[in-house]
Amino acid sequence: MEDISKDTLIKASLGDMQAFEDVYKGCSSFVYNVALRVVNNKEDALEVSQEVFIVLYHKLKSFRFESSFKTWVYRITANCAINFAKKSSRVKTVPYDDTISEGAVLMDTRVEIDQEDKAKFVERLLSEISPDQRACVVLRDIQGLSYEEIAQALGININTVRSRLKRAREKLMSLKSKFSYEL
Repeated sequence: MEDISKDTLIKASLGDMQAFEDVYKGCSSFVYNVALRVVNNKEDALEVSQEVFIVLYHKLKSFRFESSFKTWVYRITANCAINFAKKSSRVKTVPYDDTISEGAVLMDTRVEIDQEDKAKFVERLLSEISPDQRACVVLRDIQGLSYEEIAQALGININTVRSRLKRAREKLMSLKSKFSYEL
């Protein structure tokens, strides 16, 4: 996420549309990527991103500069994405086909997997854990936030972050071995 000046944020909070456009340009890809990792669907991530910017537009006046703007945006994005994922009645999981055609895979041969296959595999794994756990995993392991930053961004206790990450990692490890895939 690009650094957005305090002056730009203040102007945007006062209704300056050019300043808000600068805020949008500075964090739109960041918001989309966080949302995508949580909802695990491109169209839904776009919808969540729109919701985030509506929330930002209305709540920017209440931003008090007590935390970083990036942390505040993380929190709004993660909460919008989690709420969307929980409310969504559509199932977003990719069905796993554990049938292997004869001769398709040799036991002693390692197949080189390209980046796209790895990304699809990660998406499949992430779709198997709860939205709350997914948000913690994305913020920690993909975005690189500390436990304290995650707790602040999601508005939860640091011990809740630890337990969600622990449970998510345990489930992801069991799924990884179930899917018989090594990154």
